[in-house]
Formats: sequence, structure tokens, C-alpha cells
Amino acid sequence: MSNNNEKISRQTYLALLAAALLSFTGILTETSMNVTFPELTKVFNVTLDTVQWITTGYLLMVTIVMATTAYLLKKFKSQSIYLFAAIAFVVGDVMCATSPNFPILMSGRLIQAIATGLSTPLMFHIIFNKIPAGRIGSMTGLAGMVISLAPALGPTYGGTVSSIASWRMIFWLILPIIVISWWLGSRYIRIDPVGTGSFDALSLGLLAATLFSMVFAVSKAGKYAITSSQVLIPFVIGLIALGLFIYSDTHGKSQLLDIRILKWLSTSLSAFTYFVLQFVNIGVSFLIPVYCQYVLHSSPFIAGLVLLPGSLVGAAVSPYAGHLADMKGYALPIILGLSSMTLGGLIFFGIQAVLTAWIILLIYTFLRFGFNMGFSNTISNAMLNVPRKYTADVNSLFSMLQQFAGSIGVGIMAAVMAISQNNGTGSLAARSFVGGKYDFLLATLLSAAALIAAIINFRLQKNTKLNIEESD
Repeated sequence: MSNNNEKISRQTYLALLAAALLSFTGILTETSMNVTFPELTKVFNVTLDTVQWITTGYLLMVTIVMATTAYLLKKFKSQSIYLFAAIAFVVGDVMCATSPNFPILMSGRLIQAIATGLSTPLMFHIIFNKIPAGRIGSMTGLAGMVISLAPALGPTYGGTVSSIASWRMIFWLILPIIVISWWLGSRYIRIDPVGTGSFDALSLGLLAATLFSMVFAVSKAGKYAITSSQVLIPFVIGLIALGLFIYSDTHGKSQLLDIRILKWLSTSLSAFTYFVLQFVNIGVSFLIPVYCQYVLHSSPFIAGLVLLPGSLVGAAVSPYAGHLADMKGYALPIILGLSSMTLGGLIFFGIQAVLTAWIILLIYTFLRFGFNMGFSNTISNAMLNVPRKYTADVNSLFSMLQQFAGSIGVGIMAAVMAISQNNGTGSLAARSFVGGKYDFLLATLLSAAALIAAIINFRLQKNTKLNIEESD
């Protein structure tokens, strides 16, 4: 294995801290607003399906911006990108805190999403450019802890602040953190651009159309039949836009990101694994509070609290998972993690009839252990198996997949639950039980598929390494 005692400079640590603080606050506000939806419907006199676009629109914007980072990180200084992100976050934050109406609040959230879409890939860019190879696993583990801890604390932070003071204080209280982050980033983030080229606006527009259409189609699937025009039309539009995006990105004079990295089977398998990990993680995190309230008749407080221990354990596991990868290789933690997620989903499905809040808490903690063992290590492993000039493309693609997987994971699991509730028989609890059964089964099957993909991937990597050594 690589030398694990290679030094990391103080400047690199502080640069990472700056990017991590901006990413943390962005993700924190993403989930903290969810608990304010009922209040916001009254304050701004809008419906719940309109208010939820504060989160859905935010995630879509983050995903779209992340798609641009492969170009931006090659073209501009990292410090410039970071300072733009910090300014955008402050502007969006003040707009949200002072918003007199819903359109201003929505606009502020979208501007903040630009900041998060830039800061999270930048955090990984610093790691893969400034951290010695023998320490990358440990540092991406710490980055994974930031990404895991923020959404876990978000609902608690949002609920506490909005209960004690006002939902507007959610935005005011994080401003000092951004100021500190801004100061650190302006002093310590120093990575020069490594490429040239023009920006592919057409590909970005096609990608945005793809993501929006897909998420919109999924959001309608729970209310309308899958074969209805309300679902099929946006889905077909999304497929057409995706096809045009792939053609434009691979045949044009400029590229948004080099999706030809997927020609390497190892990268494609890692991308699939990464997508499934986040799909199951965010999907199940949505499902469990809903299931607890509808089936177990738990209070909203208990339903949310069930997730907290698992989220905290997962965040604590993430640095250890990275350290384990540095010491033993990436196969061990990733395969162990996916095996744990598959087993966790299977237990949910198998003993569903006897589930209680306490049992769900324990199984979810086990599932989150598995997620954090594999999540950050999957992107690290992918980065180390492509030529260095493609690391920005891998970073951008995987960051984009992470956000899209979360959006589509919630959408599909919500649709499955809604279909069962709207079309089943018996009480609401009985119909929700059936929806939960299909969602648990979906999580199990996807985790098993990702486990198989990871096993194939590491066998492929091993054979490739042996072939290279034999040729040498």
C-alpha cells in the first residue's frame, strides 16, 4: 500500500476547511427547510406541492451547476471559483432571510444552490490535487463525513430555530460561518487551472432539460398512472434531451464534461455503484419517517429522531472507512459497505411485520454504516483508476450523479408509496405497509446489483493491474 505518513501542509488543511464549511452550510440549509414547509404554505399562501420546489429546485440547480465544474476547474483558478461561490451564498442567504414573497425565497435558494454546486466538487478537487495518494482515502472520508453529517443535523437545526425564533433565523445564524469560510478560502485555496477550451452552453441546456424532465415525470407518477401523458410526455422529453446531450457532448467542438470517461468499464461500474449508494441512502431516509407516521403512527418528532443515530454513526464511520481503504485497499470497505446495505434492506423487507421505531432505528444505523463505508471510497477508487487529466471530469460527473440520485431516489420511493396509498385496499396504514414493502424490496435489489457491480469492478482492476505488471 501507499505510504501513509506523507505530510499534508497547513495551507491544504485550511483550504479544505474553507470548502468544507461552505459545503456543510449549503447541505445543512437544504434539509433544514423541509420542516418549515407547513408554516411557509401559510406565510406565503401557496400549496405544499409548490413549496416543495424549495428543495427539489435547489437539488436540480446543484446538479446542473456541478456538471459545469469539470470545465470551470480546468479554466479558472480555484480561488476565483470559491470566492464566487461564497458571494453567491451570502447574496442568496440574505434574499431568503428577508424574502417578502415566495418567488424571492425561491430565487434566493437557487442562488445558494449555485454556491453548493461549486463548493462540494471544489472540496474533492483540493483533495485530489493537494493530498498525497497514500492519504486520499482518509481525506475523502472526512469529506464524506461533512456530506453525511449536514443533512442529518438539518431537520434538527431547522426545527429548533423555527420553533424558538423564526424560520428566517435559519439563514441569519449561518452567515458568520460563511464569513469565516470566505476569509479562509481567500487566503489558502491555491490551485491553478490546468486546461483550456470553450464552454458548451448547448450541452448544459440539454442536460438541464434532461434532469428537470426526469424529476418532473417521477413527481407525477405517484398521482397519475405511469402510462398517462402527464408522466410519459416529460419522461420521453427527458430521454430525447439525454440523447441529444450525449451526442452534443461527444461530437461538438467543446465539452461540458468528458463523458467518454465512461468508456472505461471500471469507471462505469463505479458510477453505477455511486449512484445506487446515494439513491438508496436518500430514498430510505425519506421513506422511514413517512413509514413510521403512516404505519406505526409515530409522532413527527419520533419519526425524524429515528434517523439521527444512524446518520451520526455513519458520519463517524466515514473517516475510518477512508483510513481502511488507505491501509487495505478500496475493495474491502466498498464490498463490506454494499454487503451491509443489501443485508439491511433484506432485514427491513423480511421482518417488516414486526418493525417498531426502535427496530427501525437499529437497522437503519446498520444500513448507514454500510453506506458510509462505501460512499466516499467509491469516488476515490474511480479517481485513482483514470489518467490524472480526467480527474476533474470524474469529480464533476460523480458529484452530479450524487445529487441526481438523491432527487430521483426520493421521487421514485415517494411515487411507489403514493401509488399504494391511492390504489390499494384497506386502511391507510395497510396501504402504506404495502408501499413500504415494495420500497424496501427496491432498496435491497439495487444494493445487491451495486454489490455485484463492485465485485466485478475490483476483479477487473486486479486483472488490469496484473496485465500492466506482466507487460512491464
